[in-house]
Formats: sequence, C-alpha cells, structure tokens
Amino acid sequence: MEKIIELKNVTKEFKALNRHEGLKGSIKDLFSRDYKIVRAVDNINLDVVQGEIVGFLGPNGAGKSTTIKMMTGVLEPSSGELIINNRVPYKDRTKNSQEIGVVFGQRSQLWWALPLVESFKLLKDIYQISDKDYNDMLELYASMVDLESLLHKPVRQMSLGQRTLSDILAAFLHNPKVVFLDEPTIGLDVAMKSKIREMILGLNKKKNTTVILTTHDMGDVDALCERIVIIDKGKMLYDNDIEHLKKYFGAYRTLKIRLKEDIEEVVKQLNTELASYEVSISNDDTWISILVNEEKVRVMKVLEMIQESHNIRDMQLEEISTEEVIKKIYEGGTGIDG
Repeated sequence: MEKIIELKNVTKEFKALNRHEGLKGSIKDLFSRDYKIVRAVDNINLDVVQGEIVGFLGPNGAGKSTTIKMMTGVLEPSSGELIINNRVPYKDRTKNSQEIGVVFGQRSQLWWALPLVESFKLLKDIYQISDKDYNDMLELYASMVDLESLLHKPVRQMSLGQRTLSDILAAFLHNPKVVFLDEPTIGLDVAMKSKIREMILGLNKKKNTTVILTTHDMGDVDALCERIVIIDKGKMLYDNDIEHLKKYFGAYRTLKIRLKEDIEEVVKQLNTELASYEVSISNDDTWISILVNEEKVRVMKVLEMIQESHNIRDMQLEEISTEEVIKKIYEGGTGIDG
C-alpha cells in the first residue's frame, strides 16, 4: 500500500528563556541571553498508508500539536525527514496546503457572515476545484447529511455542532489526500458526535482519504480508529491497533463497589488495606473503582479482603476501557511496545 505520510527520526527543539522571578527578574529577562533548549518532539518515526484513520493521542503538552504543525508545513523539523504525499511540507507549503485539509479545534475556516454555500464557492476558487468535482462533492455530502438546511444558513447563525460539521465538509471539499482533525467533537452533544463520526467514516471510505485524528474523547477513538499512536513528552509510546492494546491489558478488571460508609474515609482505608495488591483506587460520589491486574491478584481475592472489613451494598465488574488503557500508558511503566 502507498505510504502517504513518512516521518524518520523527526525531532523539533525550541529555545526557551530561563525566566527570573519578580519585577527585577522581569526587567532582567528583557536583556537576558540565558536560554535552554526544549525538545518538544523527540526522534519520532511514523509511516501512514493511504486511507488509514490514525488516532494521534497524548496528554496536553505531549508534542502532538508540534508534530501536526510539522506535517502541515507550519514548522520545520530541527532534524530528521518528513514527507507528506511525496513532498517535504515546509519546503513547499503552498502545494502541500492544496493537498491537505485541516480542522483545528474551534478555529473555523468558514466566513462568519456568509451562508455556507458562499464559503464553499470561495474555497472552490481558492483550490481551483472543477465544476464537476465540486458538484460531485456536494452530491456526496447531500447523501450523508441534511446539506440543504445548512447551505443557505450564515455560519454565525449555526449551532456549534452545525459549524463543526460544516468545517469538516469544507476540509474535505477539494478532495485532499490527508485531513488533520483536531478535537472534532469537543463540546458537542451525543447525537451530534455520532453524526460527525459517521460522516468522517463515510468520507474516509468514499474518498479513501487519510485522516489523522487528535482527540481526548475515547468515543472518537473507538468509533473511528483501527490504529492509534500515543505520544508523551515528545516520545512515541505506542503505535499499533486498539485490539492489540486491549489484549495487552486484558488481565485488568475494574471492581466497582458501593458501601454504606463514608466514601472518602473508606478510600483512605482501602489504599492501606490493599497496598500489597498494587491496585489503583478512585471514586466518584457513588462508586469506588478498584483497577485490578489479575496476573498479580484475583478480583475475588480483593473482594473477599474488602468484605472482611466493610459492608458492601452493591458491586459491578467491568472490563478495562480504552480510556483507562490510555491513562495507564500515560502513567508509564508498562513496558509495552508495538
């Protein structure tokens, strides 16, 4: 299969000023040459083939945005090779931008005061889309969403969900090879999230468009991505499919219990009582959740231990969720590789 994205030993470093405290320190900083080197992206290797949807995940400050900016040509790597669709993006930003689509958070590429159709016509001229290709795309969109209700509505009058949906349609309008989606469903209700996920999947399948998705919403990951890449502190932690990741964490179960006692007090006691079992304990207003690695201790053993000292009102047993898997990798110490 054709590689559409290639990153080889890509590193990005920035110079950051070592700041001093207080008013005197602030004045001193104005004339300071005391800099440190910060490595935002550290030796990343990544190949993506045409048509893949890849979840690009990591906590805030992990280096995701810096990597995406290098892929889109906004930033130049400090070292390493980066090729998007057989082109070095920062060397030819104009041609690269004609072959990619981008949706970054809440920053819309649509004209605020104009009806959506006018934004589409402007984008048609900017990207030099032929009449046939333009009409074909609108026909495809109409088969997937209620396009007619959006086309003649000024963007400023749209709901957040309608604007997000319209932005995604705009990003795919010129039939780009790669589309970068940054938190596409953030702030949306469940129904709109589902509609947008279905539309992204549909466009990916119809046009074989490669999609790089950054998100903190595990619903997006489960619905859209067969492959995920996890990055933290600039380094790649994981690159494989979700099922492989879940199998690795298959020994984990979450024991959820409700007690008649005060939750906060019980959590303190359980942290002491279960310390030797190396479990992870959290809680909300109703439930106490105990993440158990059954390769180290059986869930029933943990439950028996709790019953000896506490009165259990209700209990549930759950498989580990994708979100918990990602969280455990962020915490480090898993030793997992693809």
